[in-house]
Amino acid sequence: MKFVKAEELVNYVGKEVGVSDWCEISQDRINQFADVTEDHQYIHVDPEAAKASPFGTTVAHGFLTLSMLSKLAESSVLVIEGVKAGVNYGFDKVRFITPVKSGKRIRGRFKLMKADQRLPGQWAIKYAATVEIEGEEKLALVAEWLTMQIT
Repeated sequence: MKFVKAEELVNYVGKEVGVSDWCEISQDRINQFADVTEDHQYIHVDPEAAKASPFGTTVAHGFLTLSMLSKLAESSVLVIEGVKAGVNYGFDKVRFITPVKSGKRIRGRFKLMKADQRLPGQWAIKYAATVEIEGEEKLALVAEWLTMQIT
C-alpha cells in the first residue's frame, strides 16, 4: 500500500502502481469458499472426481479468485492520505481466463486507469487488475475494478 496525496493521483494514471505478493489457493481455502457460497460442484471440492475433469484436479471457483482481489490489493494499491474508508464500488469488466488449480499461487497486478473526485473527499478510482498464476503463461482473470475512497 502506498499513501499519496489526493492531488497526486493524476500522476499515476496509466501506470502500474503495484504487484502483490504470491498467495496460495489451497484446497482448504477452496472448500471454505464452497461452504460459504454453497457451491459444492465436484470440480472444486472432490479431488478424486476432479481427476477425470478437463482440469485434472480441483480448481478454485472463479468468484473465489475474484474475491481475492481485496487481499491482493491490500499491499499493492494507492491509498489517499487521510482516508477514512475504502469500499468496493463494482466492476466495469470481469473475465475469467484460466482456472486456478488447487495448490497454485496467485498474485495481482494493479494499473491505475482513472481517479475522479465525485464529491469533496470522495474519490472514485478505477484499476485494471490482473491475476497471474505462478508458473503459467495465461492469466487467471482480468478486471476493471472500481473502488471508492473517502477522506
